[in-house]
Amino acid sequence: MSILQDAGFLITILNIFLAITVIFLERRSVATTWAWIMVLFFIPIAGFVLYLIFGQKIRRRKLNKLLGSTQRIIEETVDKQKHQLMRHELAFNDPSMEGYRDMIYMNLRTSYALYTQNNSVAIFTDGPTKFDALFRDIEAATHHIHLVYYIVRNDDLGRRLVQALTAKAKEGVEVRFLFDHIGSFMLPSKFFNELKAAGGKVQAFFPSRIPYLNLKLNYRNHRKLVILDGGVGYIGGFNVGNEYLGLNKSFGAWRDTHLRMQGHAVQQLQAQFFMDWNLASAERSELGRSYFPRGEEEEASGAIGVQVVASGPDTEAQQIKAAYIKMIHSAKHSVYLQTPYFVPDESLMDAMLIAAQSGVDVRIMLPDKPDHFFVYWATQSYIGELLAGGVRVYRYERGFLHAKTLVIDGKIASVGTANLDIRSFKLNFEMNAFLYDTATAEQLQRIFAEDMASSYELTMSMYATRPYLNRFKESVSRLLSPIL
Repeated sequence: MSILQDAGFLITILNIFLAITVIFLERRSVATTWAWIMVLFFIPIAGFVLYLIFGQKIRRRKLNKLLGSTQRIIEETVDKQKHQLMRHELAFNDPSMEGYRDMIYMNLRTSYALYTQNNSVAIFTDGPTKFDALFRDIEAATHHIHLVYYIVRNDDLGRRLVQALTAKAKEGVEVRFLFDHIGSFMLPSKFFNELKAAGGKVQAFFPSRIPYLNLKLNYRNHRKLVILDGGVGYIGGFNVGNEYLGLNKSFGAWRDTHLRMQGHAVQQLQAQFFMDWNLASAERSELGRSYFPRGEEEEASGAIGVQVVASGPDTEAQQIKAAYIKMIHSAKHSVYLQTPYFVPDESLMDAMLIAAQSGVDVRIMLPDKPDHFFVYWATQSYIGELLAGGVRVYRYERGFLHAKTLVIDGKIASVGTANLDIRSFKLNFEMNAFLYDTATAEQLQRIFAEDMASSYELTMSMYATRPYLNRFKESVSRLLSPIL
């Protein structure tokens, strides 16, 4: 008994010391600090091991990803456009976008998101259609193919993609493939050997120094981008794996949203690719003219206004979250949101509730199937507040909903890689395309309405009858939401 008491005393003292260490290391938010202290309290010692895996802060000085000359050119271009916006010298292809001038300025100021208006956009909502288009574009590429994916599976789709890229590399096309080390953790080491042998370049993003032990589960590259010959770009929610084709029995049909873009917005995808590549690779690639073939003098690909906004743990700004909040506050009639995970902070929750209580038709669509235990139950914990505040909540039943879309008043929209949760806003590297075009926003709004036919509306009376065990899971998960 004396030995157990001594051991308990030592563990208590050590846990207090570790808690103090967490307090001094954590400067992000009070909520995050308290969440980690709670983990330490309920899981002594082991909780600190979890903190080392999940909670370490990234050193931002390592993320100076742009080369000096490139940084200077971008800053000069951004300053020029800021002046045009402030002086009302920028004419909008869609006159109704005049009301979003302040939002465009904010994105430009906080994330260097240049506003371009010569873009065409195709929307994909199912995997087979998206990947068929992607493989056609890969086959047509003549100079380079750049890819960033969070998840790449060693399955039929993953192997087919590598085979297609290998064939292009053998033709002399430059191929660079960046995959996230944790998202694609199950890939065998030889998976890319054939592509590398053909001259393709492959890099893992933020790999663990000690495989299987030194897991870095935060600060992941959650982007899904493809750029082909500097003229065609893909961005959205689809990763690479059979489940994204609807071939996984546990998920069933996979409902996602992805964009294929042409126009000057593709240049922003390209610039972000090189920043990510230079961060992950020993190679320091210059942003040469051959990667940005579309000059101002070339004919426009379309007339859609686009800003591509990147965010990540390398800044404190949380640019995509700020853009979401700005969009919601601008709403006069409707807010339509689709997200697989809904773990908002107070500012985003307030924005949605204020909009609903102001008479705006606010609707959120979530998957009815869980794929992450704690995130699913944390999401459930916020639904009651939404319903009480007048937000309409829909649960998608025909497979798994993975789309990350926001449509405001059928005028502007966002499609990208960021989920509506704290992890996407603060801990992951994300990228969204903000679309300033009535026709495109109306199309996304129609897609939302079509998805409602495959959903059921969750009412307050239905929510109030949920089992007490579910309420317990929600309460525990919500306490952990700042670190999920």
